[in-house]
Amino acid sequence: MSKLNQAQIDSNLSMFSGWSFGNEAISKQFQFKDFVEALSFVNAVGLESEKMDHHPDIFMFAWNKVKITISTHSAGGVTEKDFSLAQKIEERLK
Repeated sequence: MSKLNQAQIDSNLSMFSGWSFGNEAISKQFQFKDFVEALSFVNAVGLESEKMDHHPDIFMFAWNKVKITISTHSAGGVTEKDFSLAQKIEERLK
């Protein structure tokens, strides 16, 4: 899988709300009503990530916040696979 250029990243980001690009990765912070809801989200993202064999960095903090950071390490940056996982994550929230 090949690394996307800045124009491709910007184009993909325009289809997502709240996601940003930096340090060769895309990321988004999520806030939930409580700890249990945040933990449930983390577990759902983990299961989806495992299905895709594509694992993001997941940082759960405070008592209801989660930050997801996604990149394709083997490509040295962001690929279409990262945006596919971001889409799955967004679908989980609906």
